[in-house]
Amino acid sequence: MTNQIESQFAKLKLHGMSKTWTALKETRKNQGLSFSEGLELLLQAEELERDNRRFKRLETNAAFRYKASLEELKLDKNRGLDDLMLTTLTTCEFIDKGDAVLITGATGCGKSYLASAFGHQACLKGYKVAYFNTQKLLLKTKIARLEGTIVRFFDKLAKTDLLIFDDFGLTHLDKQQQMDFMEMIEDRHSKKSTIIVSQLPVPSWYDVIGEETIADAILDRLVHSSYRIELKGESLRKKM
Repeated sequence: MTNQIESQFAKLKLHGMSKTWTALKETRKNQGLSFSEGLELLLQAEELERDNRRFKRLETNAAFRYKASLEELKLDKNRGLDDLMLTTLTTCEFIDKGDAVLITGATGCGKSYLASAFGHQACLKGYKVAYFNTQKLLLKTKIARLEGTIVRFFDKLAKTDLLIFDDFGLTHLDKQQQMDFMEMIEDRHSKKSTIIVSQLPVPSWYDVIGEETIADAILDRLVHSSYRIELKGESLRKKM
């Protein structure tokens, strides 16, 4: 009977139940449990196992720059990290609302790490996240257009719950990049959440985008319903 149960666990891919069943047998704790207690324990183990597998899959697919978590952040108001805002963002309600998070600050002050930590938190809560260097993402759009897959590529980005643009503003956008970036932001406006990380203050983004009309349209969709984090202080890399 025991072998048959284990075989059924394997056949149905109930890995969490299988591990817990094995542990219960080895410790003989299964003998002291009622049927309902044992079943509840096995079901809880299976749920936890599936949650963990989903998180690992989401984290891998997101391709974060850093393996970071909000629990590891050193809160320092002098660096521009507000406790209340971080607590609010930790709930990930901003993702459900389709709000943006704009993180700015000098090189090495922890912007990319913070964005990765927000993305990590989103994966823990089951959201689909994608993390991109902005220039590499725009290059991907160029390649997708040449391959004739641009519509599918944009659709995939539009369905992503949280899209993170890192290193925005390192170079000015050309005409096609302006249109591509505008389409990405338009697809997400009030529907899906976006995090943009930049060394430049937000007012300077007009110059980066270049075309005044497009810049107005993009920033109008980003700024008014966004959380703004301006990190301060010297580079953390100098302290390592």
